[in-house]
Amino acid sequence: MKFEVKYSNADIPSNSDINILRQKAESSLQLLKNKQGKGNDFLGWVELPSNIKQEELQDIISCAEYIRQKSEVFVVAGIGGSYLGARAVIESLKHNFDCLKNDKQSPIVLYAGNTLSEDYLADLLDILDKKDYSLCVISKSGTTTETAITFRILRQHLEKKYGHNEASSRIVAITDEKKGILKEIANKEGYKTFVIPDNVGGRYSVLTPVGLLPIAVAGFDIRELVKGALQIQQNQPNIAIDYAIARNHLYDIGKKIELLVTYQPNLTFFAEWFKQLYGESEGKENKGLFPASVCNTTDLHSMGQYIQQGERLMFETILHVENANKRIEIPYLQNDDDKLNYLSKFSLSEINHKAELGTQQAHLEGNVSQLVISIDYLNESNIGKLIYFFELACGISGYMLDVNPFDQPGVEFYKRNMFALLGKK
Repeated sequence: MKFEVKYSNADIPSNSDINILRQKAESSLQLLKNKQGKGNDFLGWVELPSNIKQEELQDIISCAEYIRQKSEVFVVAGIGGSYLGARAVIESLKHNFDCLKNDKQSPIVLYAGNTLSEDYLADLLDILDKKDYSLCVISKSGTTTETAITFRILRQHLEKKYGHNEASSRIVAITDEKKGILKEIANKEGYKTFVIPDNVGGRYSVLTPVGLLPIAVAGFDIRELVKGALQIQQNQPNIAIDYAIARNHLYDIGKKIELLVTYQPNLTFFAEWFKQLYGESEGKENKGLFPASVCNTTDLHSMGQYIQQGERLMFETILHVENANKRIEIPYLQNDDDKLNYLSKFSLSEINHKAELGTQQAHLEGNVSQLVISIDYLNESNIGKLIYFFELACGISGYMLDVNPFDQPGVEFYKRNMFALLGKK
């Protein structure tokens, strides 16, 4: 994994500015490691890759295999960090048209409890009427409105479809170790349970059972995922420091938006996870970069014009994948009726890279600075590296802003108003 900075001429920092930022970043990293900063009750993720025991991974893998054997569909009910991390990894690694494959060896993973849309849940129930399925409900407290309502409906659907005992064997609860409504229900009904650690917040929880169980059910190697994260924790924390320095410099000189740019559709939900991680961690006290994303080359035909010539509010963080896992060559045609023979010496991935490089050059000329994060392939190990890299840089950046990157007090405001409108006592 590599990190590179490409500043536009208008954004180049002085050496003294970088030195000041480096001191702040290194001090912030020490606060994380020593658990002395704001929100230090939620720093279990910092050492999580090295603290995960092999027997814990094996328990998750065994549960996943049990689910895989009896389920065509696996429903993950959770919201925010309780589903985005798992979905980011699964979507990054799966076959793009997985739902249409005839040789499927893993259940299709579907998501619920992340919306109050009646039509969405009705459509899901329509599918589940016709499929063998299992359910994973993820909530530390069990009281998160969207997830709790969905779980009530799906639990009843399972019990009507399979009977009480069989339904209970198809439900996994990932929740608090000792307390909460969901924990009480799981104990009473005999559900298989996994623990959300008290010291790990939802948006940092992808390397706990919250993320690892769905990822394993989808058929991916969670041991390799953890190994990748461990490599950044132990060997490459400095690239997270360098990234935090660059993005905070750009924020300090007036940039308001960080645009995560990918050139692989598989990474669309990784970008959604990134947006929650940074938006919920940094967006406090009227501070913080606004996280956004585009998937090119598709979005060059929608957002490209604004990025090139619109107001200079943003910089780009480019997630570059060096190699495709498959290869398609452009065919050579004797009559060249579409005038594309000049491309026949390239693979489609090589053309995609030329488009990426040409866009970088154009945006630099348009005074859009770029932070480039490179991996060689999309695989479990590299996704694990990216997860820990972004988490560590987010914690460092939050402390550099002097906010608590591990709470989300603003989220409670809408809940208070919603409950009042619903007449909750």
